[in-house]
Amino acid sequence: MGTEPSGSDPFCLVIYAVPIPESVMGGLLKKLGYFFVAFVALFTIAAIAVFLFFDPNDYRDRIAEEVKGETGRDLIIEGDLELSFFPWFAINIGKTSLSNAPGFGEEPFLSFDEARASVKVLPLIRRKGLEIGNIVLDSFQLNLKVAADGRNNWQDLEQAGGTQPEAGEAGPDTSRTLDVAGVEIRNAAVHYDDAQAGETYSLTNFNLRTGRVSSSDPIDIRSDFDFDMQPADLSGDVSIESSLVPGGEGGITLGDTEISILGVDATLSVAGDEPGARLQIDAFSLKSLMTRLNLEVPVTADPDALGKIIFDGNVQVNDDAISVTGLELVVDDTTFSGRLSLARNEAGTISIDLAADSIDLDRYMEPAADASASSGSAVPVEIPADLIRAVNLRGALTVDTAKQSGMTFDNVALGLNAANGDMRLHPITADLFDGKYDGDVRINASGSVPVLSVNENVRDVSLGSLARAMFKQENVTGTINGSFKLSGRGENLAAIQRSLGGNMSMELIDGAWEGTDLWYELRRARALYKQEPAPEPELPARTQFSSVKATGPVTDGVFRNNDLFAQLPFMQLTGKGSVDFAAAEVDYRMTARILENPEFAADATAEELDEFTEAKIPLRITGSLADPTIAPDIEEMLKEEVKERVEEEIKDKLLKKLFGDDE
Repeated sequence: MGTEPSGSDPFCLVIYAVPIPESVMGGLLKKLGYFFVAFVALFTIAAIAVFLFFDPNDYRDRIAEEVKGETGRDLIIEGDLELSFFPWFAINIGKTSLSNAPGFGEEPFLSFDEARASVKVLPLIRRKGLEIGNIVLDSFQLNLKVAADGRNNWQDLEQAGGTQPEAGEAGPDTSRTLDVAGVEIRNAAVHYDDAQAGETYSLTNFNLRTGRVSSSDPIDIRSDFDFDMQPADLSGDVSIESSLVPGGEGGITLGDTEISILGVDATLSVAGDEPGARLQIDAFSLKSLMTRLNLEVPVTADPDALGKIIFDGNVQVNDDAISVTGLELVVDDTTFSGRLSLARNEAGTISIDLAADSIDLDRYMEPAADASASSGSAVPVEIPADLIRAVNLRGALTVDTAKQSGMTFDNVALGLNAANGDMRLHPITADLFDGKYDGDVRINASGSVPVLSVNENVRDVSLGSLARAMFKQENVTGTINGSFKLSGRGENLAAIQRSLGGNMSMELIDGAWEGTDLWYELRRARALYKQEPAPEPELPARTQFSSVKATGPVTDGVFRNNDLFAQLPFMQLTGKGSVDFAAAEVDYRMTARILENPEFAADATAEELDEFTEAKIPLRITGSLADPTIAPDIEEMLKEEVKERVEEEIKDKLLKKLFGDDE
């Protein structure tokens, strides 16, 4: 051989130094072949011998003794032990149970009806990895318990479990490949009973089936089970279909996952290169879900409300928060988009930034009271104090169009801030009936009785549209400006109305009160007083005004106003009165002064105009806030007439006494 080997292995040196004749090499290979055949034959004979003469059931007592010595518990193998050796090394264990820890009853800690596993022999001998057949576990039962004093029934097993490898000690060899034909768990159950906390959790009818398990291919998983949680009184069923996808550096990612929980179907999938995963929840009824969760279902004005909920968004979980971006949430006919997050700390702050297209809030309110029922029987709208105390919320919400109580708000924007039972909606801005609305609404539920406070302003709002929306009235037009700073306390809106306090100011501009002709009513009242024929009315009846102003305090739900001023084309009104918000009633007494020569009063006689312009005419507004009655105050007029007559008589008598009788 012309070249010396570079290695230092003496066997290599021998091979290189000593030429091996071809006949010798052939004989060597033949002998090695005989040896291998003999080895296989010997192994086969040994396996047959073990199969014929070795019965693993003879060792059940020995196994039980070993378990007893290690754990102090009784291992009872009621079923048969079965072994096979070639080409699979397989073990099958029949019905088996492990006793509970002392003091936790006679119920077994764990049990199963059958456990089966197998390993292919030749790959194991050749050190080419583990090739495992189907692993089956049938009717597995695990009972975990915590006693009232805090002891549990698994701590002794942890203590008997041995020690972990020392630092630096070689662990298991992970370089070999792992191949499992599949795993199947049938009819399993896990029960957790915590007597100290008074809670129980059960997972029953658990079934799990996997596809082939290897270190390089996705692993298909299917599972379904029932659950029960007490005292939450929560139970239901779950099914999962997914896959585990091996990744780089030994990592595993979750493949597309189909989940069904309590009849709600969802899909979870990795969102491409983005962190987290995309969660899609198919349409479901929130009311139906609440029924299955044994929660009180809200009664809504629209019985179909909350009947369609759809969720789609990218979910990411990190150490600080659970966040959802690219969110699209459908609630009935409303679509919300944006993002939200839940802080993973004790406060659990929810942060939102959402935009909605349109929402009709009236659909979600309590049904209107039966028209045949008395007003006293109407159910008051409760303040959700418990919800306000529980929520911790920050963020902003915009809505293209929102409807409530017949009012339509456009381009709504509001800030949300709720913590420690104090909820504030500020700032709030919106377009309202051709005008603007801005407000600051606060509900403080930190005490025993909630407190509602508002600081609201309206500018250039259409009075006719507002009246139609709030009172279903078509009899007023114009523009309204107003400022309302009010607060009240109570567990419902009716109680809050009765306790309202604060200040209000408002102004009505360039409008008319349709259906009432105040000028005609004045002329008719005069004719009645003078016992003259009533004038002919001018139709349609209406009273125009250029300005109506009122300011005043609110006490115990009643607005009291002493500076009412109204400018009409033919007269000025001044007066005072009150508005009872709880009773929705108005009571105003006013004095009218007729302007000289009103332009539209051409049909009035000169005598009428003289009397009107010289007189102070009392007027009265009474009745419901939605449809008040405006008319001359006949009672006040009679009082004034009597007063004038008495004054005349007194004056005449004084003059006669002073100057004597001319006769």
